Amino acid sequence: MDRAPRWPSRRRILQGAALAVPAALVPTTAATAARRRPRDYPDAEWIPASSSNYTSSDRPSSYPIEFVVVHVTQETYADTLAIFQNPDKQVSSHYLVRSKDGHVAQCVADRHVGWHAGNWDYNTRSIGIEHEGWVDQPKYFTDEMYASSAALTAFVCAIYDIPLDRKHIIGHNEVPGATHTDPGPHWDWDRYLKLVKAA
Repeated sequence: MDRAPRWPSRRRILQGAALAVPAALVPTTAATAARRRPRDYPDAEWIPASSSNYTSSDRPSSYPIEFVVVHVTQETYADTLAIFQNPDKQVSSHYLVRSKDGHVAQCVADRHVGWHAGNWDYNTRSIGIEHEGWVDQPKYFTDEMYASSAALTAFVCAIYDIPLDRKHIIGHNEVPGATHTDPGPHWDWDRYLKLVKAA
């Protein structure tokens, strides 16, 4: 006895069609988008700056990464993120460290050139790390901020083979031509470098 051919069920057809849909047509969920974010530091949250506020690049192939530049925002954490995300501000840093708990946001991928140092040559060759607070208010420089920032700097220096010294881990005020005074007189460099070396 001949059997009628077995046709796939409606469910099987729909499953096959779903698999055939090009990835570009599938809506991006927050979870899948998070997996694709170009986060370099594993402990950072990816909160991107506007692409109008940095220069796309392919560092360290395009430029060597030789410095870490330490900044203090003169703003709150939330306001700093808003500034970096505003395309009219023309400023960004690779990382931002929150005062109260040391939480780290990455705003620019390491491979790109952040606009943080006010000196193109130093921008191309550095990673910028902003710290929430004000230079004249040392209460913002918490134990959590120092520890978290030091771990981040140690990680960056290990990845890009940057020496752990004050010639290569510098303040914004030490960039040639700088008009800024951050991180200011209350930033404890001795403590910071000890934490970086111990991380």
